[in-house]
Amino acid sequence: MSNDATLTSKGQTTIPKNIRDSLSMKTGDRMTFTLMPDSTVVMRVKSKSITELAGALHQKGRKAVPIEQLSR
Repeated sequence: MSNDATLTSKGQTTIPKNIRDSLSMKTGDRMTFTLMPDSTVVMRVKSKSITELAGALHQKGRKAVPIEQLSR
């Protein structure tokens, strides 16, 4: 998927709607930009909050511990 965008005098641009929709982007989502050695720029959307990651590391046979019971 390829689209054109324009850079403003303030260094801003708009991500085309079809790309935002394909990535399920919403207002407030953060992105990282990585410049590759061949001058390609890779953009990654960082839209997951820590609470959305709950259970991602769950292991079979281990009982989940409520966050209130974790030691600080």
